[in-house]
Amino acid sequence: MSAQTPDTAAAAPAPKNRRGAMLRILLLVVVLVAIACTVWYFLVGRWSESTDDAYVDGNLVQITPQTTGTVVSIGADNGDLVHAGDMLVKLDPSDADIALAQAKAELAGTVRKVRGYYSTVNGAKAMVAAQKVALGRAQADFKRRRELAESGAISREELAHARDELAAVQAALSNSQQQLQTSQVLIDDTVVASQPDVQAAAARLRSAYLADVRDTIVAPVTGYVAQRSVQLGQRVQPGAALMAVVPLHQVWVNANFKETQLNHMRLGQPVELRSDIYGSAVRYHGHVESLGIGTGSAFSLLPAQNATGNWIKIVQRIPVRVYFDDPRELDRYPLRIGLSMDAEVNLHQQGGALLPTEAPSAPVFATKVYQQQLAHADQLIQDIIHANMAGQVGH
Repeated sequence: MSAQTPDTAAAAPAPKNRRGAMLRILLLVVVLVAIACTVWYFLVGRWSESTDDAYVDGNLVQITPQTTGTVVSIGADNGDLVHAGDMLVKLDPSDADIALAQAKAELAGTVRKVRGYYSTVNGAKAMVAAQKVALGRAQADFKRRRELAESGAISREELAHARDELAAVQAALSNSQQQLQTSQVLIDDTVVASQPDVQAAAARLRSAYLADVRDTIVAPVTGYVAQRSVQLGQRVQPGAALMAVVPLHQVWVNANFKETQLNHMRLGQPVELRSDIYGSAVRYHGHVESLGIGTGSAFSLLPAQNATGNWIKIVQRIPVRVYFDDPRELDRYPLRIGLSMDAEVNLHQQGGALLPTEAPSAPVFATKVYQQQLAHADQLIQDIIHANMAGQVGH
């Protein structure tokens, strides 16, 4: 027993040595992690800002009627894909068709009336020419009779008759010239198509044509129908919201960053986006399009009033608009308005501006579906004018 005691005493310190080695290893790991975190912060962390307070936003194109009418047909329902120019709602066209027919008849009658102006002017010119010939004859006859009266060949009474006839011809010529001037004023520097009466009738026809065309409410853009509230047989008024069309290929993300995160944020910086609906496996790529001009509270209906004794400072958030770089990402994984997103901005690019330096050079959002309406109306006007001209002068 006494021989084993020294050996046992010598073996006892071994656990302490192992514990010390583990502590040194743990300390080394902590130091390495601290160094790694420091390196990551200076190389990556401080050049990145992220937020989960981000949501998908986009254009909600409201479909509203421009005329009063009764709904007789609905061309699309919620969730349907529609293309620009597709029929969405059809109103009863009876009243508009009658008004358009009246406007056509009015324009045709005006064209024929204006043709009469040109004919009146031509007739007045012929009358003036005839009166000038008659005046020349009367002047020559009076001169001849005056010479005969001086020689005593004719009586003074006959000379007086010649003078009266000359005066009558002069008065008739003056009257004809006045009538010519009155008629000429109506057509001076114009052709039939540009004559004011024809232009006024054409404007009324355009108005009637647009009212008739607008009984068919079309999609101004390509997108998906949402918020349909219109019903068959409903009497609608101009400006009433019938439905909305959402172009999901033109959405963006409004990311609300804290004001303390905006120090190094610039326009054009790349952004990586993740949606809650698809998870972290699907990532979108975009860029900072604009930095908000004010906080949400500044533009609220009732802005916060901080001039109180119990004021507490709250970190404000600024909306940052992020546009998607590749529309094909939205084709593969479509997003909906209002979905939650995570946004992470890469701050390495510091060459961008804080605010835009140039005004937009093109419309931000536009449609061309209504341009053809007036083009068709103008073509109809030209056809009516041509059909009622019949080769007349002034066409």
